Amino acid sequence: MGYKVVWSSKAIDDVDAIASYIARDSVSYAAAVVHRIINVTKNLIHNPLQGEIVEEFGNENYQQDHAYSYRVLYHVKGNLVTVAAVIHGKRLLDL
Repeated sequence: MGYKVVWSSKAIDDVDAIASYIARDSVSYAAAVVHRIINVTKNLIHNPLQGEIVEEFGNENYQQDHAYSYRVLYHVKGNLVTVAAVIHGKRLLDL
């Protein structure tokens, strides 16, 4: 079954902020990080349920994958995958 992947406005804002922050030191590294994040989300089309469960939520519908030191958090409902947020791995989730 093919899944449809959509991005929340928060996740888009997160990636913009990450890119801006990294670009202050290295535009090429910022581009590489954004590219990796996008590739992670593209792979969700095929099998989003292979991700790790987000322990903070305690709900198997909320999963994550990693792009460098960033956590790509997403929600799976039926055949729809919503990229909810992209946060640094050391940052605590605001629950």
